[in-house]
Amino acid sequence: MEKDSVEFKMLDAKLVGNDTVVFKLEDGATVKVKVGMGRAGVATTFKNPDGTPHYNIHPSIQIIITPSSKKYYIPKSKIKTPTPPRESTFKPV
Repeated sequence: MEKDSVEFKMLDAKLVGNDTVVFKLEDGATVKVKVGMGRAGVATTFKNPDGTPHYNIHPSIQIIITPSSKKYYIPKSKIKTPTPPRESTFKPV
């Protein structure tokens, strides 16, 4: 461990309220912004200059855009088609 490192205590985070905000764009598309908490900690060996606790926060943000047509495209080469089941070679005695 580095001599000049700061120790943090990991904190559990509890969601208060909704984690998603939804926007409707002028062209009819919907944009959802979902926020989560990746990691949160409070320094145990360091304080801010004004004496308040120093936090280390790693938020996660997911953006989901749904066009007004609600259509999307995938190249045919990426489509996996189901294979028919093989005939069993097992013969009852």
